Amino acid sequence: MKKILITLGEPAGIGPDLGVLLSEKYLDKKTIIIADPTLLEQSAKKIKRKISLNILDNIDSDLISGKGCINVLPVELNIRNTPGKLNPKNAGYVIKTIQLAAELCKQGYAGGMVTGPISKSVLNKGGFKISGHTEFLADICDCKSVMMLMNKKLKIALHTTHVPLDEISKHITKRSISETVKIINHDMKMRFKIKRPKILMTGLNPHAGEDGMLGKHESRILEPTVRKLNAEGILIDGPVPADTAFLEKNVMEYDVILTMFHDQGLPVIKFDNFKTTVNITLGLPIIRVSVDHGTALDLVGTGKVDISSFVESIKVAKKISNA
Repeated sequence: MKKILITLGEPAGIGPDLGVLLSEKYLDKKTIIIADPTLLEQSAKKIKRKISLNILDNIDSDLISGKGCINVLPVELNIRNTPGKLNPKNAGYVIKTIQLAAELCKQGYAGGMVTGPISKSVLNKGGFKISGHTEFLADICDCKSVMMLMNKKLKIALHTTHVPLDEISKHITKRSISETVKIINHDMKMRFKIKRPKILMTGLNPHAGEDGMLGKHESRILEPTVRKLNAEGILIDGPVPADTAFLEKNVMEYDVILTMFHDQGLPVIKFDNFKTTVNITLGLPIIRVSVDHGTALDLVGTGKVDISSFVESIKVAKKISNA
């Protein structure tokens, strides 16, 4: 039985509430939450839900299932949590939960991990210089990673992730683009069982450079790289203008659309279907899926949290890990 590990992210955010709400219907013997048990108890009391915690000694302990049942692999908070109030002193706790889940996946004890929302600013204030799960997990696994968001209609991958806009062009090189495309092509085959993935690449500049009038990254870097990748047997087209890349005909024809930076692709998929969009990290030797929303401090303790993205994340993790 392949287990799916769940981390709840920022303890002061909606992660603990999500864990409690998921237990009403969407957790089973294959799912284990890595967290401080007091967080779940605190949340259940606040949002008036009944839960039963099965606190595990280790990953191989007996698991339970049923309404309100939660299998918990405990990691202790650094200090007491106050729901809705971020505290950098618990940054180390957040890091420990992610590291533990990743290591257990790397060692083969679990089939994949699903991550809840973190606060990157709080982690940095707490002394951990990370720009997000994607980059942090790549460091843990000592590999290059690619962020991809997906729902039932779209798959959008990002060449750069959490990079300031004025630094993006530095990351547009023939080598780095080629690495990103090869990771996407490999994982579409291995994780999603697409025999010959079709990839569409956007340009960096408006109108994909307009024949060099609006930038030369396309003619000097992207176009030659696409030709080389085609020669190697990878089905990739582009670069095309980002403003027309997401036309219905392209969405229907291509398996993945690769964009050059964070806000070139994410607004499109979030507008299309925010609730059931999930984030998958490609390129890792492990499976990692995440919700596609933030810590939502304003909703903590209300019980009025949409769990759709978390539910979909668990479904996707189970599917691609064959759990």
